[in-house]
Amino acid sequence: MPFYRDIKYSTPEGRRTVAGLFRLREQLATEVPERTMDETLLLATWNIRDFDKPAYGRRSDEAIQYIAEVISKFDIVAIQEVYKDLEALNRVMRLLGGQWDVIFTDTTEGNRGNDERMAFVFDTRKVSFKGLAGQLVLPPVEDEDGNIVNPDQIWRTPFIAGFQAGWCKFQLATVHILWGGGDAEPEDRINEIKQIAQFLKKRTLDEHVWSQNLILLGDFNIFNTDNETFAQFEKAGFTVPESLQELPSNWGKNRHYDQIAFRARPNHLDFTGRDGVFNFFDSVYRLEEESAYVKEMGPAYKKYTSGQKKGQPRSVKDKTKYFRTYWRTHQMSDHLVMWTELRIDYSEEYLGRRLAEG
Repeated sequence: MPFYRDIKYSTPEGRRTVAGLFRLREQLATEVPERTMDETLLLATWNIRDFDKPAYGRRSDEAIQYIAEVISKFDIVAIQEVYKDLEALNRVMRLLGGQWDVIFTDTTEGNRGNDERMAFVFDTRKVSFKGLAGQLVLPPVEDEDGNIVNPDQIWRTPFIAGFQAGWCKFQLATVHILWGGGDAEPEDRINEIKQIAQFLKKRTLDEHVWSQNLILLGDFNIFNTDNETFAQFEKAGFTVPESLQELPSNWGKNRHYDQIAFRARPNHLDFTGRDGVFNFFDSVYRLEEESAYVKEMGPAYKKYTSGQKKGQPRSVKDKTKYFRTYWRTHQMSDHLVMWTELRIDYSEEYLGRRLAEG
């Protein structure tokens, strides 16, 4: 569990934070399995919206406390949209405590990179970082005319790292795929997912690869699982648990942006059948709490601060829309937390195999 020492318990904000933590902890205990010492691995991916871009203001201490609480329920979490200024991530790590560690990328330069990093946050009591870390750079390829050319690189460079939990060594590759056009299947988005999936497929088939167990996860900006974007997983031999395929991962619950896909050897990282998408808005920043955050939302809650309506007062309906779709998603996120539980203890199989060998 995180530290709770920074909460100002005598203030209305502090008491509200504690009430939110009680609800959040109860929801986590109900919806997510208990962490085990060495039998299973709880893996999650979370795009934490603009974490923490100055254009949208510094996240409140309350929000940071909630984010740390959610992360602490899992063994390892892949995080996307970490801003180049690491203050928000450092605030979370401070609450998680010294038994937690983080590995993060440098920012991808240029407008395409959006000043973002990607990170893996993990509990060192359960998960060990094994030294492998890198960012995926696509190698030269042969074009239709037989010429060797350099392909367009991924807008936000994917991050790969090697870990071990229990009996299993595995690579995690996290991505934040470009948005491209606003429709469901823009060619550039399909191509990014295809290039990454096919490259990683080849990597897992290499006899010298550090581990053939690879998990590809993150924000793929996939609208629906019947889109060509999603089909790129299957074409590269990745498996997405059927139960996760049915679950949208944005706060509006109508898009399948986030995914967890696997290429693993037999008897490695088997699914336990327990997975899901965790909606923290069921417990914190609930719609019925809008009035409690009027002070925190500031002038933008009452009046438009940009566009043709700048300076005009918001209607009651538009105030609620601002709280629901904008402000609270910049406190927590507009993406929910996707997670899965994997088996990492194969003691019985090992003993049986050795016994059979005599």
